[in-house]
Amino acid sequence: MRAGCIPPAGGVLNVTASKWTLILGDLLAMAVVTLIGFATHGTAELSFLPRIAAVFFPLSVSWFLLASPLGLFKQEIVSNPRELWRPAFAMLFAAPFAAVLRGLILAAPIPPVFVVVFATTSAFGMFLRRGLRLLLIRKPH
Repeated sequence: MRAGCIPPAGGVLNVTASKWTLILGDLLAMAVVTLIGFATHGTAELSFLPRIAAVFFPLSVSWFLLASPLGLFKQEIVSNPRELWRPAFAMLFAAPFAAVLRGLILAAPIPPVFVVVFATTSAFGMFLRRGLRLLLIRKPH
């Protein structure tokens, strides 16, 4: 076990997940949260694909600009359940930046309530995604 990794009760973590698995999983989580957001407004049809892309791509760019420098792809962080706060915290900063990029792309105002909801739901989504990953990679003794 690597230094700094604290195994959860009842199992040892498998730390063999690659960076690419983390990246693809994060992209999938952001896509799901984005689609859920549009679905709650009844706008998840193909005709809204450009607006969906105007949310998803800035969020992805913002996330990866922050995630890597913050160590969110380092095994000693992603394999430690006590570090689950980090991805959610990072998303609280990535989402507002993504909202600004979205506003620039759409040449539209950026409603503060959108930024708050976007940031909190994205942070919650990333917390769930990384938490589920930890549960799935657990190995029994």
